[in-house]
Parts: sequence; structure tokens; C-alpha cells
Amino acid sequence: MTEILGFNNLTKALSFNLYDFAVALNDEERASYIRYIDERYSARQIEALLTRIAEIIDAEVLSINSKDFDPYGASVVLLMSDIKGEQATKQATNLMAQSTVSIHLDKSHICAHTYPDSLDPSGICSFRVDIDIATCGSISPLYALDFMFQSFESDVVCVDYVVRGFARNFKGEKIYTDHSIDSISQFVSPKILQQYETFDKNSPETHTFQTAFCRKETELDVSSYFRSPRTVSPLLAAEKMDLIKKEMRSIATLLK
Repeated sequence: MTEILGFNNLTKALSFNLYDFAVALNDEERASYIRYIDERYSARQIEALLTRIAEIIDAEVLSINSKDFDPYGASVVLLMSDIKGEQATKQATNLMAQSTVSIHLDKSHICAHTYPDSLDPSGICSFRVDIDIATCGSISPLYALDFMFQSFESDVVCVDYVVRGFARNFKGEKIYTDHSIDSISQFVSPKILQQYETFDKNSPETHTFQTAFCRKETELDVSSYFRSPRTVSPLLAAEKMDLIKKEMRSIATLLK
């Protein structure tokens, strides 16, 4: 990380869109799928995940607001602050002897929204969760990537990362990023990466990075996509899995 003079005014925004798929062959299975999603990814469950993300990136949770929606879906907003950033600000203020400058709180937030869908006539159900993390100061949301992959075990993950604003180094020069990055995938562990095919669309000159992760066919467990796998014939299973693969590729290759 580059040393900053005074306040770190850089904003690092990470948008994380995760997609999971399933097959429901009748109304009962569709209802079962929605109940499963509502239980596993309720507002309370999402709250716990976002709180853990704040811990991973060394931020303090200031407040949380959440809601479960009727008939389904949930939203959570978490406000947090950068403890290390506050300490660095105090030190820099003392060094510059600017007694008229008040202590700066590096405010950041995380928000998450869930979107289940079971209305496709083909029986392909999908679940999408969008997680947006905006941080100011020294903390970076990139270090929470592995945790989010592990928490949701998604079929497709689309990640956007943008750094905006500027700060100054100890020479007083403007800097537009305080860390090195060539691709979002460099912040994902090799063990997770080997499960996915990746598609990059990066613009380092504008500090804008995009990566889509699509689970490899060799990693797909066919039986896990069906609500009642024992009652599904091999021919029907193959037909539905082809539809799921097509859906996955259509989302992941949007960056191409």
C-alpha cells in the first residue's frame, strides 16, 4: 500500500453479483426452492455474512438495517468505518500540526439484495445476490473475495472493481490508487480459481476492472441441481443441464 499524506480520499467500490441455478419440475418443487432460498438467505443470514466481511477487511460495524420482503427476497445495508484509517489520519494530522483539522471518519458501507426466480417455463430456477461494498480510506473490499466465493458456492460470479478520487503522497503529489492490481482474479485463491473459467475486461488506465467467473463443466454435480434427483431420468437430466450451462455461459460472457 502507498503511504498517504493526510486523508485517504480514495473510494474503492466492489460490485459482486452471484448466480446459482436449480431445476424445479413442478409447482411443488418451485415452492420448495423458494422456501429453501428464503431460509438460507434470509435478512438475518445475510446480516451475518456482511458483518463477517467487515471483520475481514478490518472495519468496524456502525449500524445495520435489514428487511425480508413479501413474497420473497431480502435486503441488508451495513454502515462501517475504517479503524486503521482513523488512526492514520490522527498521526498525519499531528505530523502536519494542523490543529484546526477535526478527526476524519472514513465511512464505508456494504449493501446486499437477493433475487430468487422460479418462473422460467423450462423449470430452470435461479438465485442472484448482489453485494456492493464501497470503502474509503486504507481498507480494500478485495480481501473479502474468497469469503464470498466460499459462502455462496455460486455457478457464476460477476465482479466489478473501481477506484475513484485521489489522495496525496508525502511529496504532495496526487495519486489515484494506493495499491497494485492487474486483475480481480489475483485476489482469489488458486484453489477457488481452478473451479472456474474466467473472463476479464480490464481498464487499468481508468482503474476499472471486471472479471466474470463461470464454474467449469468438470465441477458441475448434476444431482445437486434437482430438487428430487432420484426421480429424474438421465435423458431429462441431460436436457436440463444443457439449459443451465447455456444460461451460465450467457451471463459470464457478457464481458466479452
